[in-house]
Amino acid sequence: MEKTGKTKEMDMLNGGLAGKLILFSIPLACSSILQQLFNSADVAVVGRFAGDRALAAVGSCVALVGIFVNLIVGFSVGPNAALANLIGQKKREKINVMLHTILTFGCILGVLLLGIGMLSARAVLEVSGTPESVMGEALLYIRIYFVSIPFMILYNFGSAALRSFGDTRRPMYYLILSGIVNVVLNLVLVICFKLGVAGVAIATVISNILSASLVIIYLYRREDEFQFRPEKMRIDKEDLKKVLIIGIPAGIQGAIFSVSNVFIQSGINSFGEDAIAGSSLALNFEYFTYDIAVAFAQAAVTFTSQNYGAGNIKRCKKIFGLCMLFGFGFTEVLSIIFIIWADFFVGIYTTSAAVAAYGIIRMQHVCSVEGLTATYEVESAALRGMGKSLEPSVVTILGTVVFRMIWMVTVFRWIPTYEMLMNVYIASWIFTGGVIFVIYFWHMRKIER
Repeated sequence: MEKTGKTKEMDMLNGGLAGKLILFSIPLACSSILQQLFNSADVAVVGRFAGDRALAAVGSCVALVGIFVNLIVGFSVGPNAALANLIGQKKREKINVMLHTILTFGCILGVLLLGIGMLSARAVLEVSGTPESVMGEALLYIRIYFVSIPFMILYNFGSAALRSFGDTRRPMYYLILSGIVNVVLNLVLVICFKLGVAGVAIATVISNILSASLVIIYLYRREDEFQFRPEKMRIDKEDLKKVLIIGIPAGIQGAIFSVSNVFIQSGINSFGEDAIAGSSLALNFEYFTYDIAVAFAQAAVTFTSQNYGAGNIKRCKKIFGLCMLFGFGFTEVLSIIFIIWADFFVGIYTTSAAVAAYGIIRMQHVCSVEGLTATYEVESAALRGMGKSLEPSVVTILGTVVFRMIWMVTVFRWIPTYEMLMNVYIASWIFTGGVIFVIYFWHMRKIER
């Protein structure tokens, strides 16, 4: 087989920005949506062919899955920013050592998170108030699902390396293939083999193994500084430090963001199995729209990292403005589509009128304004592109954890309705976005002096 030569890189340092940001972000958004479809396919198949109890079991795991997925995605910001910064500084000779450091660390982190997930699963599900009637199936699903964690990390870290020089299409192609495999296996294992929640979990594991393998094989076949070789796997302490300075705060932010959802999930669980199932299916549409906001945030961190490394602050500011505009605008377009045809989209996941009603309420209260998430995501990404990762993480933790917990014990306790519980998301997004914008503005004023 012919080896892969050096891929043409996107020039992020010169020329127009709007078109490049869209070309970079749209494949990335599609990739994230496809990755989310792994879990959505699980929800749809069990809801249609395994019953409402199985749907509630998978739905009870959504918050726990989110903790690990967001931790992994957050950590991958570190490799992306560190490699992009080397490109901007024209220090390409250092890229290969950093690449192998990143992938070696990814393998270690994957095994560690797999162990933590297995040991903590029951405790987290109990804290979130998972009903005993679905606990057995929920544990079965999540423990099989956790086997895919090391492969998810390798895929995300490998994709971060490709993003650092502007390649967002190739990871999308790999996810299209693995996503098709996931859906087919879901249907076969649940309908034909009657494996229920175990079947959809096994399908997800196989799909993640496939996507990770495709990224690693591509890096292996390259013939430039991004070439991967197993025998070169080792950790350079200085390179790892650069990755972790950005990756750890971003990863913790993502994980703790999901921890707050565990507390909200306990409120949802108090309304019964129909509410759990309905909220679970509606959450999928929020993830789809949120993926667009995150894609433009990833564009912000990558483009900003390169241009900050090159010392072009004026271009960094333009990147920030365009990513904010596109992130909010494109996210709201998809949100509006989901709201207008809510009955149709909810019907894909369930045939229960009671479950659908809860799902539509959540969509109307939360998904309809998902564009607000682009504010704090892009602001945080722009700061991380300039090496400032701690500040946005601290504010996001305050805004999405502390703020939401206060809401749960005050506003929701005073008005204990499902609708009021959903409003916590909107309030926390406005608070978090506003505070991080002040930090971004202050930081830009400081470096321009």
